[in-house]
Amino acid sequence: MPFLIVLVATLLALIDCLSSEREDVRGLPKTVWVLIILLVPVIGPVAWFFAGRPVSLEQRAGVVAGGRSRKKVTAPDDDPDFLRGIDTAQSRRDAELLRSWEEDLKRPDDDNPGK
Repeated sequence: MPFLIVLVATLLALIDCLSSEREDVRGLPKTVWVLIILLVPVIGPVAWFFAGRPVSLEQRAGVVAGGRSRKKVTAPDDDPDFLRGIDTAQSRRDAELLRSWEEDLKRPDDDNPGK
């Protein structure tokens, strides 16, 4: 039974290593990892999963254990700092222009004094 566990772990590590992109593999070159996985029965696959395997997308995005995040990448409209920065001089000028248009619409027309 232990032989079967070692065989499965080795196959999983080998498949994972071979399917990983070369530039994403950590620590050593991909070919060295394949040799370590094949030639060092128990330690090789364990080392691959802890030290060589590419970082997952969740870890790249900053998600850590427990579901909390250090700095999670968000869309601009979900980022409070970005939304605070939108209220700039341009948006204040736009609001003033809108107010002046509303006032112009409320004033009576000089062209039609009878109305």
